[in-house]
Amino acid sequence: MAHETVEERLAEDIVEELDLHPVPQRDEEEPLPPLSEQIAEQLGGVRGLIESSIPVLAFVVFNVLLGESVVGLEKRTALLWAIVGSVGSALVIGGVRLARKQPIRHAVNGLFGIALGAYFAWKSGDAKNFYLPGILLTFAQAGALLLSVVFRKPAIGYAWGIMANKGRQDWFDNARLFRTFQWLTLVWVASLALRAGIQFYLWKLGEANALGIVRILVSWPIYAATFAFTAWAIHRVTSAQQSELKEA
Repeated sequence: MAHETVEERLAEDIVEELDLHPVPQRDEEEPLPPLSEQIAEQLGGVRGLIESSIPVLAFVVFNVLLGESVVGLEKRTALLWAIVGSVGSALVIGGVRLARKQPIRHAVNGLFGIALGAYFAWKSGDAKNFYLPGILLTFAQAGALLLSVVFRKPAIGYAWGIMANKGRQDWFDNARLFRTFQWLTLVWVASLALRAGIQFYLWKLGEANALGIVRILVSWPIYAATFAFTAWAIHRVTSAQQSELKEA
């Protein structure tokens, strides 16, 4: 969900993140930055991790400290303060970025997701539902990617073509790349299903605070590892094909 700012909407994330080598051609164009640099830039580095985690962390901390186990506020009152803390921190992050004339699109997306989660939680009176929209969206993303493989239109390939191949989808004629995009899309399906599955299990148990901790400490590393592996796999194939062309 959008309150997983670093993760937000795989359809959007994937399109932005697979900025790798274009399909090898003899009239090679200007080189792209090193792979490690691309990964660091696209994932947002330490700052991206912190900014995406603060609203969720604020929700967990306020809910725990003000709840019955510590301060002892009534459940709905503690939930209200948790929502205020989460939405407020998201607004502050967006405001700081705006004041510094930095891109705020991710901050806006994050705020939208936080607001939607807050609505679900407040409407139901249960803190665990703060995370429900993100869980459902992640499952939907996994389903959409799986369908793209079934119909032999791998979503990872389309995203790569848009961002790294100047909009050309000529990788369909590149058997090695096509196969790579097919199984990489399945890797993303598994990654998304794993992340959503862990969270859904905790949601079913009613473990609202554990959900927040998992969102920060588990979902992000799985996402980052999946992206890094995807970047490495595509780089490996495109680099090998470039070398073959040079030797030809």
